[in-house]
Amino acid sequence: MLFFIGVFIVFGSMLYGYVMSHGQLMALWQPWEILIIIGGAFGAFLLSNPWHIIMDSFKAMPQVMFGGKVNKAMYMDVLGLIYDILNKARREGIMAIEADVESPSKSALFSRYPAVQANEPLAHFIADYFRIIAAGNLTSFELEALMDQEIEARMHELEHPANAVGRVADALPGFGIVAAVLGIVITMGAIDGELAEIGAHVAAALVGTFSGVFLAYGFVGPVSSTMRHLAEDEIKLYEAVKSCIVASLNGLPPQLAVEFGRKSLFVYDRPTFLEVESKVRGR
Repeated sequence: MLFFIGVFIVFGSMLYGYVMSHGQLMALWQPWEILIIIGGAFGAFLLSNPWHIIMDSFKAMPQVMFGGKVNKAMYMDVLGLIYDILNKARREGIMAIEADVESPSKSALFSRYPAVQANEPLAHFIADYFRIIAAGNLTSFELEALMDQEIEARMHELEHPANAVGRVADALPGFGIVAAVLGIVITMGAIDGELAEIGAHVAAALVGTFSGVFLAYGFVGPVSSTMRHLAEDEIKLYEAVKSCIVASLNGLPPQLAVEFGRKSLFVYDRPTFLEVESKVRGR
């Protein structure tokens, strides 16, 4: 919803201010200038990124427009899942969770939390480290260092779409200048024409510069920032899992280990202690 409100305010305030300043609205409609700018920027986007980043960028757009999937409910599910796994391992032994971590998509524990199970990278992150705990005897420091490496790599991966779109925002003013220069070339070709005709050509060229700057700072740049916020929210899930697992390896019971994970979350979406306690006790 905020996306549509923001787009409406950005475009509405610009157009309204222009019209109220006695500007001619149709003078801004220069489809060939827009084609040069948007087409050039999109082509550069395709040239500068591998296919998987291009697809990830498009896949992120629904979350940009309608809101991310990571929220308090998702945090509660992650903490609840970690508690269930730790509690089962504590009561029945570490080998009791082997079947769950070998195949998260078929696990009865994971199936209690469909949002986590559907997030395959996160589900496999959780399963892999419990598998490592069950198979080896790594210290909490060694496991934490390994998790930090993977979390850092995952963060870079999640930021790729934001960085790719951000580079498009940086390039748009340049493509606006390209469109303006081409417009001036056309103007020079009509320099012996009527003054009104020359003025129309100059106006069209200036619209190219305006369009490139406006799209960069009014639309594409903010989309890139939103994608970066989505990546930061997503990585908090991994950090919460890490905090829970490391706390458990250091000897804390499941309920306290989950509290370590809760404390690592952003305040604005962090569930309260009582909310987490109610959820895990309900299990």
